[in-house]
Amino acid sequence: MVLTNADGKQRGLLRETVDGVEFLQIHCPDTRNSLDRTLLKDFKHALDTLDGDTRVVVIQGLPDAFCFGMDLATVVNSEMSRFEALSVAELLYSVWERLATGPFVSIAVVEGAANAGGVGFVACCDIVLAGPRATFSLSELLFGLYPACVLPFLNKRIGVQKANYMTLMTTPIEVKGAHDWGLIDAFSDDPADLLRKHLLRLRLLSRENVEQYKRYSNALPGSLSEAKGMAVSENAKMFSDPQRLKLIGKFITTGSFPWEL
Repeated sequence: MVLTNADGKQRGLLRETVDGVEFLQIHCPDTRNSLDRTLLKDFKHALDTLDGDTRVVVIQGLPDAFCFGMDLATVVNSEMSRFEALSVAELLYSVWERLATGPFVSIAVVEGAANAGGVGFVACCDIVLAGPRATFSLSELLFGLYPACVLPFLNKRIGVQKANYMTLMTTPIEVKGAHDWGLIDAFSDDPADLLRKHLLRLRLLSRENVEQYKRYSNALPGSLSEAKGMAVSENAKMFSDPQRLKLIGKFITTGSFPWEL
C-alpha cells in the first residue's frame, strides 16, 4: 500500500510479486524509512496474504536508508497509552517473527542505514545481503530506551555479547564488521546482482521443504515465541512512559540528547 502525505509525496510499502518471489520495499523517504503503525499493518497484511507459491520474501529499503526504526515523532505526538504501546509492540514483533519462521526464505537487502528497528528487520531474516554503504546501529539507549523487541532476534543471529556491545555502544557498524560478526551473510558493490545470484539458487527450493526445515529450526530451545511476551511488554512499558516520551520530544524539538538538557 502506498500513501500520499500532505506534501503529495508517496510513502508506504511497495509490493511486487515475480516468479514466486515477493518484493516488499519500505518507501518513506520523508522519515528515512521509519516505522509507524500503518506501515507495520501493511507489512502484516502483505505477509498474511502471500501467494501460496511464494518461496522467497525480499525486504528492501532506500539507497540511503534501509529502515531507521520507529518514527519517534509519531510515538511522542500520539501519546500512546500502555495498551496502545502493547498493540504496536505486538504488531512489530509479529511481523519479525513471521519473517523468521514463515514457510519461505526471507532476505533483507540493506543499502544505507539500518538503525534500531531496522536492525530488527535485518536480524529476523534468514539471509542478509548488503551494499558497500550499509551501516547497522542500535541507538535506543541514547534516548533512555533499549531494543527490547530487537534483542531476541539479534541474540540469535550474532550472539548475546555482540548484541550487548551494539546496544551499549550505540555506534554504527560498517559492512565488513557486520559481515565478520555474522550480522550480514554477503556484501557487494552491486547488491542487486548479489540478490539476483541468490535468487537463482533459492528459487530451486520447494516451499514445503523450507517450511519443514524452519519449523524444526525455530522449535529448538530458546525459541523466538518464548521471548515474545517479555519483549513486547518491555517495549510497551518504555514507549508509554511519560518521562521517556518527554525526553524524546525534547530531542525531536531541540536536537539535544537527554544528558545535554
